[in-house]
Amino acid sequence: MAFGRSSRSRRPVEPVTLKILVAGGFGVGKTTLVGAVSEIRPLRTEERLTEAGRPVDDLDGIEGKTTTTVAMDFGRITLREDLVLYLFGTPGQDRFWFLWDELAQGALGAVVLADTRRLADCFAAVDYFERREIPFAVAVNCFEGADLFPEATVRAALDLDPQVPLLMCDARDRASARDVLVAVVEHALARVDRPREPVTT
Repeated sequence: MAFGRSSRSRRPVEPVTLKILVAGGFGVGKTTLVGAVSEIRPLRTEERLTEAGRPVDDLDGIEGKTTTTVAMDFGRITLREDLVLYLFGTPGQDRFWFLWDELAQGALGAVVLADTRRLADCFAAVDYFERREIPFAVAVNCFEGADLFPEATVRAALDLDPQVPLLMCDARDRASARDVLVAVVEHALARVDRPREPVTT
């Protein structure tokens, strides 16, 4: 007797879970990006900026910022039925960089958010992932009023290898942020020598 497939006999798909870091300089939009795409209420560890931190927190260009991430942001997004990303936003200030090594353990790849008004702020993140051979993509968060530069100009300023993806994005927009994450996953999987399905559907 032949048995047809039914919804009762179909086994649920066990999704692959991947860890992605969202890094970059202070005030570049990491918390915003994680919050924009997360399908769960994102975990945030933000504290208000105080006068005590003013000597060490560079607010040039982001004078309106009032809070900062002191440990991490956490969110989750399902890209496909069988593929889930866990997002870990890193703290952007120098004094919290000691947390990066813990957060980076087991990460498939990373997003480095950049702001053209403060491009040098993402140098440390680019260097961090290059040294540890963690695949990453650079996403320029296009703030209102910020100058827009050609991709070649930004790539040269950051001294990026040709294979590193470089995208323009709006960290507030779910679709734009999702495109960045897809690019990171595809870039990371391209470095793994095995057949794979495209991430996009």
